[in-house]
Amino acid sequence: MKKILGGFLFFCCLLWNIALPIRAAETEGTIWQASSPGAPADTDLYASAAVLMDADSGRVLYGKNENTCLAMASTTKIMTCIVILENTSREDILTVSSYAESMPKVKLYIKKGEQYRVEDLLYSLMLESHNDTAVALAEHVGKKYLSPELRSKDTAEYTVEESKQAMAAFVKLMNRKAVELGCENTWFITPNGLDATETIVLEDGSAIQKEHCTTAAELARIMAYCIGGSDCAEAFLEITGTGSYSFHANGRDYSCTNHNAFLSMMNGALSGKTGFTNKAGYCYVGALKRDGRTFVVALLACGWPNNKSYKWSDTRKLMQYGLEHYFYRSFSEEGVAFDESRLKSIPVLKGRTEVLGASAYVDIEIAERKNGPEKNGGTRQENAGGQTDRTGEQWKDGLLLREDEEIRVEYSVKELLTAPVESGTIVGTVDYLVGDTIYKRENIVTADSVMPVDLKWCGRQVIQRFLLMP
Repeated sequence: MKKILGGFLFFCCLLWNIALPIRAAETEGTIWQASSPGAPADTDLYASAAVLMDADSGRVLYGKNENTCLAMASTTKIMTCIVILENTSREDILTVSSYAESMPKVKLYIKKGEQYRVEDLLYSLMLESHNDTAVALAEHVGKKYLSPELRSKDTAEYTVEESKQAMAAFVKLMNRKAVELGCENTWFITPNGLDATETIVLEDGSAIQKEHCTTAAELARIMAYCIGGSDCAEAFLEITGTGSYSFHANGRDYSCTNHNAFLSMMNGALSGKTGFTNKAGYCYVGALKRDGRTFVVALLACGWPNNKSYKWSDTRKLMQYGLEHYFYRSFSEEGVAFDESRLKSIPVLKGRTEVLGASAYVDIEIAERKNGPEKNGGTRQENAGGQTDRTGEQWKDGLLLREDEEIRVEYSVKELLTAPVESGTIVGTVDYLVGDTIYKRENIVTADSVMPVDLKWCGRQVIQRFLLMP
């Protein structure tokens, strides 16, 4: 009889709780809008493809054919350099192979069997853009991924085919890093940027032709990572920002001079890399930091001989445009930050209350986000899909904007929850957007827990309501 009575009381409580009126919850809204955005200034550039990027957010501030795949020549070496720094010690000693010695000009003229310190060759790579040192460095790291027999073999004794295997293993690291950075249209074949084409055989047996190429937007993204996103960014900036470097090895003295003229063109110039092949034309990628703002410019196919200076005039134009029109704005400043008073408590079905017959609700609040999208940003569709940062980067606190640009804040919250509800459960998001790209996302979470109605609770409520009443 007690079991029947208890079951009846539990059933009555559930019906009572479910049938209670439910207050509707607000689900979405736009909080703040500025004046309508305007188009960037019409800059007259020589480059076939160009980008001005905010290095801190990865946002493209100006683009011209920015997603067109083109050859990038020796600007490739920024990826070569950062992958070397991330995968070996600067104090390592490498041995030169006959394959590395055979590389065409521009070169340091290293010789088979000679040994060099990695750091010395990194200056040769980035200041003088030597093609032979690029291959020697690539082989040194790439051989770690070969068979035990080839790993233990002296690089000086490598056949050309074995050297190519080591270089290919290194290039895989370059392509893997490109994917990690969100570069979907970049493909590396060589570590020195020499034009190349290769045939890739797919799983179904079909074959496709791949060229050594990138886009202006993705080249800028790689540079932004090199100067700020990588754990080796400080070393990268030290090397690429050096005017000249000398070292002694194998009985000879070497002197390297930086050919990045941009370093002395504008205050705040940080880094850069030039490039040229007959196919790619003149290319350049460079970075500048001033007044807390960091800009990256990437140029592809920026003229052919005798127009070597075009890349410098294009770079100056774009950097100047950024400095004059883009300024930092915080997402938390007055008039932009989300007003938390708009968050209303959410009704909870089958949730316990202090008084039998009352509606169950849970309060909600903004929780500090502990991980976010890739440092260099992403599209609204990607981020809204729940992707999180592979590196654990925090979302940015602000963004470089023009005066005529708007920050739009959108939020969404679940209308109804069902017990049990744990404290800290994510029930919505607040997104800060410019255009269609989310640059910051905050999670809306429950502030308390709500336990579900059960037999024990129902019995206690009935006793308190009916049996203990005076």
